[in-house]
Amino acid sequence: MSFQFTEEQIKRYSRHIILPEVGGKGQKKLLDAKVLVIGAGGLGSPSLYYLAAAGVGTIGIVDFDVVDFSNLQRQILHSTERVGKPKVESAKMTLEALNPDVKVIAFNERIHKDNVMEIIKDFDIVLDGSDNFPTRFLVNDACYFLGKPLVSAAILRFEGQLTTFDYRDKENSPCYRCLFPEPPPPGLVPSCQEAGLLGVVGGIMGTLQANEALKLILGIGEPLVGKLLVFDALTTDFNIVKLRKDKKCPLCGENPKIKELIEYDQACDIHF
Repeated sequence: MSFQFTEEQIKRYSRHIILPEVGGKGQKKLLDAKVLVIGAGGLGSPSLYYLAAAGVGTIGIVDFDVVDFSNLQRQILHSTERVGKPKVESAKMTLEALNPDVKVIAFNERIHKDNVMEIIKDFDIVLDGSDNFPTRFLVNDACYFLGKPLVSAAILRFEGQLTTFDYRDKENSPCYRCLFPEPPPPGLVPSCQEAGLLGVVGGIMGTLQANEALKLILGIGEPLVGKLLVFDALTTDFNIVKLRKDKKCPLCGENPKIKELIEYDQACDIHF
């Protein structure tokens, strides 16, 4: 039996449906998809908003923080009257108001070694916009072990970075540890509280994260697998750096040393 769109859905998704690369079948794929976003902040806010607008049927949000005035310069899911409210609750309210087709699952908790696999396992794709290196490495390793595609982005000052690791094809896709084998020592990378951040950079990179997820769901275009996109807001330059699989990588190399999850000290904080 073929899927039948409601009249409202045909109107809502009409600009997708008329695209030959998407069409009704593609929109059905989006409605059936399950995407998890780590962090409802500067990167997660635009990612989540565009995923919901596109009609991604199930969206998970992981964040244990509350909305603060300092977030509002870049975290567009939240508003002044929601200061003090858990970010996952604020994000859920915004997304459900935008698109009632979307089922939003909120995880108001910190990701750690004991819950990360359980949280990730039922989702098709993971977007990482977390604010510390221990979480980034933990999410990467969990996605690798579970064979889930991971779209990873980072922003600081006037610069953003983005890449996609497709762990459905572990033999050919590099992993996060091919780029960064271990977390940097605490204090080496400044936080945005120390170095600052142009808020719109989060909007640009978070939107590109959503774009990567949509390409993966629809099976169109060329995801940034094996490529690191670097954006400079001051020059509006986008550069792509080749990212090769490291044969000596401790996770995905020829003789891997990491065969179970590792939880690093949360002192290694970065703030996006």
